[in-house]
This record gives sequence, C-alpha cells and structure tokens, in this order.
Amino acid sequence: MKIAARAAAVRQLCGLTGLLFVVLAVALLSPLRLAAQTVDEVIAKNIQAHGGMEKLKALQTLRISGKFSQGTFQANFLQENKRPGSVREEAIIQGLAQIQAYDGKTGWQISPFGGRKDPELMSQDDVKSLQIDADIEGPLVDYKQKGHKAELVGQDSVEGTDCFKVKLTLKNGDVRYYFLDADSFLEIKMENQSTIRGAVVFTENYYGDYEQGERSLLPFAFENGEKGNPVRTKYTVEKLEVNIPLDDALFSMP
Repeated sequence: MKIAARAAAVRQLCGLTGLLFVVLAVALLSPLRLAAQTVDEVIAKNIQAHGGMEKLKALQTLRISGKFSQGTFQANFLQENKRPGSVREEAIIQGLAQIQAYDGKTGWQISPFGGRKDPELMSQDDVKSLQIDADIEGPLVDYKQKGHKAELVGQDSVEGTDCFKVKLTLKNGDVRYYFLDADSFLEIKMENQSTIRGAVVFTENYYGDYEQGERSLLPFAFENGEKGNPVRTKYTVEKLEVNIPLDDALFSMP
C-alpha cells in the first residue's frame, strides 16, 4: 500500500510539473520566438513576404493611383517611381494637381492651391521624404549599401498583434521604427521621426489590405498622420501598374 501511495504521489507531482511547464512555455514562448532573431533575419523575412529579392529587384517602374480622404474631404492621388531613384507624387483636387517630384538630383514642386502655378525648387529638408519615396524597393532592402543602419530593438504589440520592432536610422539622420507582424513579417505600422527646419516631427503610418500585385505583395490601404493624433489621412489603392514606360521628363523640373 505504501509503495502504491508513493507511486501515486510521484505521478501527481509529475503531472503538476508537466502542467507548470506548459503554463510557463505558453507564457514565455512568444517572447522567446521574437527574441531569437537577428535584425538581418527579420528583414530577410520581410523581403521574402513581399515576394522575394528577385521580384523586388525586377521592379523598374511603378505607378500607384487611388483615392485619399480625411473626414468628409476626398481627392485622388498618383505616385510614379522609376529606377534608379526618381519619384513623382500628385494630389489631384477638382482637376488641379499639387505636384512634388525628385529626379535623383533635384526636388521640385507645383502648388496651384497656394497660387503658384510655376514649378519651384524644394528645400533640402522638404525633399528628404521624396528621396526616401524614390527608393522603389524601400529602404529596408540593401539597407547597409544605402548607408542606413538597422537594429532589432525588441518586440511590441500593435492592436493586439505581436510584432518585431526594427529601428532604421536613415542616411539623412531621420529615424523610422517598423512594426513587422511576427507571423507574416509584413509591415503593420511605421513611426517616423524627421527633422524639418530645426523641428523634430513625429508621424506614423498604418498598413493593411495586403494584396498580391504583379510583382510583390503590397498594402492597398494605408493611413498616416501625426503620431498620437486619431485624425489620419486614409489612402486606398485602386490601380497598380509595374514596369510600364515612364518618360524621364515626368520627374525633371520643367
């Protein structure tokens, strides 16, 4: 009887120990899974999630068009990219287009809503965001060769989704924090810290509605605004075209 009782006690202890192990594993597994990565491994998986390096490198031109809104206000937008580093962005309101463009050397704009219908040069601070937008594959791809610095600064949660948090210090001194879904490795959120005319500006972007484009997986819905401000501009992509002919004159200052 004593032997049987002792055996039962051992089985009970083993059961409790096993249960404790399971509880601890559930509590700790997710953080360990997130931590057991290097920044280059995480970025490599992000690139793969977008279709892989080969497909991203195959992008020579890109045209994205759609609508954006803030509250009851609505308008159209157009963005065109061309390698090696040109971009043109338009906000089209009632037939008039606010244009900002960068041809790899010079940034310029046309601001008809400010009464300026002639093209004018942009300041170095104002053109910084265009220079990053001109990177057709995004700054995480080949970040070292582009002069950026990346760090895996831990993990965070965005609206209940576990994320890797990657800090990217850009060559121009701006800082971005990418929140990458721990399962899909796609961007859910990006926080940006930029210095404009001596003032530090904090903005944030949210990404969603990922769809398979002709070359890679891209967000067809995104929002941006000041960090912490619930009022955001919402963008919806209606058409995406890749590797179409784009004249260099589109990006050069008239």
